[in-house]
Amino acid sequence: MSSPPQGRMREVLEPTAGPALRFDLAEQIEQLRAEKPWQAGRNSKTLVKFADFRIVLTVMKGGTRIPGHHADGRISIQTVSGHVRVHSSEGVADLPAGHVLVLDRTIPHDVEALEDSAFLLTLAWSGTAHARLPRTEGI
Repeated sequence: MSSPPQGRMREVLEPTAGPALRFDLAEQIEQLRAEKPWQAGRNSKTLVKFADFRIVLTVMKGGTRIPGHHADGRISIQTVSGHVRVHSSEGVADLPAGHVLVLDRTIPHDVEALEDSAFLLTLAWSGTAHARLPRTEGI
């Protein structure tokens, strides 16, 4: 196998499905913050992808927002670092690092980063429903 051209990184494909997956979140966050989309305010990467289940790691710069949207399945938002605030039809939830919010199907919400933050978005649904999310890198 040949090496990548000088100055270019070789893209390493990581599995997103399988019987057992393991992730170093600190390493994943560092990688997302080193990529170009982070300069615009946020970056995301799908870590796990099954037909009825997803886990997406998202990093956001403080002061940025993911506009209102909803998912057809249930979701959880778990803050890994920083502090995010979620506005939904159910109220406002402050989520500093170590906190998690679960929303039922189709609950409209947006996400605001109060400081540089990283969170795990977990989506689960059954049947033929598919999650509808705003377009971001890695989703």
